[in-house]
Amino acid sequence: MRILIYGAGAVGGFIGGILTAAGADATLVARGAQHDALKQRGLILEGKSSGRPDPIRVRVCRPGEEKPPYDLIVVGLKSHQIAGAAPHMVSLLAQDGMMLLGQNGLPYWYFEKLDSPLRGSRLTSVDPEGVLARTIPIDAVIGGVMNKPADLVEPGRIRLADQPTDRLVIGEVDNRITPRLAAIKAVIEPAGWPVLVTDNIRLMKWRKQLSNAVLNPLAAITQSTHRQIGDFEGTRRVARLMMDEVLAVAASVGIKPDMTVDQMIDDVRKRVGILSSTLQDVRFGRELELDAIINSVIDVGRLTGIATPYLEVAAACAGLLNRHIVEDGVAFAPAPVRKT
Repeated sequence: MRILIYGAGAVGGFIGGILTAAGADATLVARGAQHDALKQRGLILEGKSSGRPDPIRVRVCRPGEEKPPYDLIVVGLKSHQIAGAAPHMVSLLAQDGMMLLGQNGLPYWYFEKLDSPLRGSRLTSVDPEGVLARTIPIDAVIGGVMNKPADLVEPGRIRLADQPTDRLVIGEVDNRITPRLAAIKAVIEPAGWPVLVTDNIRLMKWRKQLSNAVLNPLAAITQSTHRQIGDFEGTRRVARLMMDEVLAVAASVGIKPDMTVDQMIDDVRKRVGILSSTLQDVRFGRELELDAIINSVIDVGRLTGIATPYLEVAAACAGLLNRHIVEDGVAFAPAPVRKT
């Protein structure tokens, strides 16, 4: 299986690194300083269990330098970055090739191949112009949920946190269990990342949404880790109210995640103190992935008549922060004002 990791940031770099170390035919696509570091020094993975003692000499190229066709393209881009790259990525697919989309949040294809009155509905927050639906062949899509805390601390160096929940979940858009899911599992799991094949990828998406749709925007606004949000009484109370809304919206489309708000809060307070991807973007001045993470839940609520006032307040505050980042070209990071 020829594999292309399109977007070798924190999680994409991790996937490409472990696949390369395991001897898989993997190519990483990166830009700028990340490309140069991977080309010159290799990839450094730091982590007690999932790290590697030596730099991994990965095969890396810039966009446009790929050597297609590829049997599997693992898309490591953020959800709002996919539309611009979609035509190019599709051109790199082999016949019957697969595109694994494991971005945070609800996907643009959520209502495709679904036995529901909402079949064919579009999440305008995620695919406002319908570009993704028109460009990416739906039969090529593999849904994914990526659980692996990773932090790109500098070009070519990724810090990993090892947690019991580390795994990749994959599933078909129509919920069938197919041989190609088994083929993906057979190449990725031996490399060091557990893979769960599911017959309900939307359920697994919502399970992660219960955390991400709430904690990632709050992390951006408060400059805090998920654990800090769970430990502070005020934000813990707000998080509970937001999670109640996420569960209500999920229920409105027939999904009941197998985790309660109390269980999620308890899980949050046990997490490692690594920064969420959204807070990392705030610190580095990168556009925030708010549309898929929180605005998509609000979208579904509007389709099904579920009120989401607390989610909308958080989305508005994080959205204004994102506007400053994008339009003013700034980053927000702590500046020490006294010795600790």
